[in-house]
Amino acid sequence: MVVGVEPGSGSVGVGDGVRGSTVRAPRSSGRSRQAQPRPAHTIPDPSSLTSPSSAARPGSLLVRGVRIPSGEHPNGGPLSDVLVAAGLIREIAPTGSVDRRLLAAPAPVDVIEGRGRLLLPGLIDAHVHGEAAVFDPDVQLAMLRQGITTIVVGQDGVGFAPTAPAGDAFAFSTEYFRAINGAHPSFRGGSVAELKETYAGLPLNVEVLAPHGTIRYAVTGAEARPATEAEVAAMVALLEQALDDGAVGMSTGLEYVPAAYADEAELVALARVCAARGVPHVSHMRGYEEKAGRAFAELVRIARASGVATHVSHYHGPADELAGYVDDARASGLDVTFDSYPYLRGSSILSMVTLPTWLPIAEPDRTVALLQDPAVRERLRTEHFPGLADLWARVTMANVPGELRWTEGTSLLDVAARLGLDPEDTALELLVSTRLQAGCVFAQPPTNSAGSVRALANHEAQLAGSDAIYAGGRPHPRGWGAFARFASEHVGAGDWSWADAAEHLSARAARRFGLAGRGTVRVGAVADLALVDPATVRDLATYEGPRTPAQGVDDVVVGGRHVLAGGALVDGRPTRPPTEQETA
Repeated sequence: MVVGVEPGSGSVGVGDGVRGSTVRAPRSSGRSRQAQPRPAHTIPDPSSLTSPSSAARPGSLLVRGVRIPSGEHPNGGPLSDVLVAAGLIREIAPTGSVDRRLLAAPAPVDVIEGRGRLLLPGLIDAHVHGEAAVFDPDVQLAMLRQGITTIVVGQDGVGFAPTAPAGDAFAFSTEYFRAINGAHPSFRGGSVAELKETYAGLPLNVEVLAPHGTIRYAVTGAEARPATEAEVAAMVALLEQALDDGAVGMSTGLEYVPAAYADEAELVALARVCAARGVPHVSHMRGYEEKAGRAFAELVRIARASGVATHVSHYHGPADELAGYVDDARASGLDVTFDSYPYLRGSSILSMVTLPTWLPIAEPDRTVALLQDPAVRERLRTEHFPGLADLWARVTMANVPGELRWTEGTSLLDVAARLGLDPEDTALELLVSTRLQAGCVFAQPPTNSAGSVRALANHEAQLAGSDAIYAGGRPHPRGWGAFARFASEHVGAGDWSWADAAEHLSARAARRFGLAGRGTVRVGAVADLALVDPATVRDLATYEGPRTPAQGVDDVVVGGRHVLAGGALVDGRPTRPPTEQETA
């Protein structure tokens, strides 16, 4: 699990390569015991980057007096200095040696005093609903204070692109997932490339998945049926263009509509496109907990038929069972990884948690009208709600726009008592009054124990994803604390070294999504860096006070720019990493 280099060693850590503007490295499984394939393009020769004349240039940055975890020194090596220029790490040397040579450099060099802190590669949130929230400085602060420098959005099969400007698919994606993804402040539909342009200049990197549900809606609308061959071909074309435009994989949300209506033939056809491009199929499975076995088996069949690398979103439940599915798949030669978060409660939209897919949930106005039909309510009460008897006590409202906003932070049972309704009618009232925009936090069933959360986090195929949702007055705290909690709890308990933490929280995601040059601290890598105080790092956000930033990460560098200093956002924009041509 090598994640750094020792001063002057020249050895290469994980995440080898520098990502250019259009070239993507081959994907890999993230198995630390296996050699990773070499990217199609290589990093510059470090020897050409370390002389004082070439290293010290306008915009240079010196991170002085840090300890870099590595295979040889898993909890931090000797004090080192790291020189950054043009967005890349140019030199790693014993502390003080870079200083002496810079004294004669004509260009000024900014300095971050490490004071013995750990230097980790910028952390990568593999599953987050930040496509709109990332424009909020408070959310940027929440991410950076955990050391997160890259987020992957377009999750669960629903996202802003590819969509026709002002088209039905964009309207569907925005309205259906407004309580999850929020509303983009400027984008009104377009290509993945155009969506990615809106994130230029933010103090974090934003990577985008091509969302299957959005693509399907653009072709079939909300119709609850299998797609025809012609419609699948149209989806394939949209997916190919999205990948050409920079999407790092395809996401499916098989418990959400309209993806829930897709059959395996459709999913295999799309997965083959991903396999041919070397990008993963990222899936919110067709069910978790008691449905996990069948749902995982479907992903295995899709992977075998298509050859696609498979990544399971927010994997949770009994660890022995779930780990067995993953181990069996990997032992058979399939490339399977998963992400998880360190909490026993989840969060989603209330409609997904409480309504059946025979309702046209992708069409909010139509569904709201049906929910007010006595015949539909009676069918729900007789056919669907009996299966949710143990759910109501586990639900707390997180985001409730409109006249029932007072319910945010209140359990559904307490809301029911205040409204004088039973839990079923309370859920329907919340859904109708918000046009299906209500969001909730819910406790997982007892099968998802603290021991299972810990065991899954220690699995060799695990990487971290917060699954953060930032909307509402009482959101889940994972957006403010998941990565800090992972680091403090797992290193503190002895499960991980700090080198392991960098592997779980950064390097594996960099490999999974082909983010070459990220996930590592070494010469030639992209300068996305987090300075971590191992004695103080921990999450502070709670369910009662979820919007509290974590502590222990006060300085972060993104693309060579100091974007978090002293725990506060720094004005100015991060420089983009140089292209392959610029570093050749």
